Amino acid sequence: MIVLRPAIAGLSHATMWLRPNRVLSRRGLRRLIMILAALALTTAELGASQGNVFAPLFALVESAAMAIALSVAWRAGDRYECITLDETSLEVRSLPGRRCVCFPSYWVRVRLEDGNGRLLLSSHGRDLEIGAFLAEGERVELARKLKALLAAASGPQRNQVQQRCKT
Repeated sequence: MIVLRPAIAGLSHATMWLRPNRVLSRRGLRRLIMILAALALTTAELGASQGNVFAPLFALVESAAMAIALSVAWRAGDRYECITLDETSLEVRSLPGRRCVCFPSYWVRVRLEDGNGRLLLSSHGRDLEIGAFLAEGERVELARKLKALLAAASGPQRNQVQQRCKT
């Protein structure tokens, strides 16, 4: 999911938040785990009533493993990237890793690789992959938006550089 807060009067920068798509809230995840555990235990009780005395034990182990796996998968959705662009720099912050990379906005190039669909920011020999958790269509949209924002942000600088070169 891409959330864009464009530059407004008084603020000279645009900010984008990139988050993985997550349908369930924490409350919804708890409900899902409880429903799946109840179904497994109900089935195990039916098996136990027919003579399989180990079915409830296996259902408890399965329910615990399923709850852990779903919780880990759900927590992976907590990561996000914040991209801040102003006239002079483009900054990418990745959380929860707290990685922060800054590029001069005039020199940043946005590249979408064909083979694997990776979205890369390149400047001065450094590459940074962004939006790895986004779907293919979202990465294409993000590349388009970033190119437009970079063109708008570096427009005045390009005009100054061109004027300096002419004189």
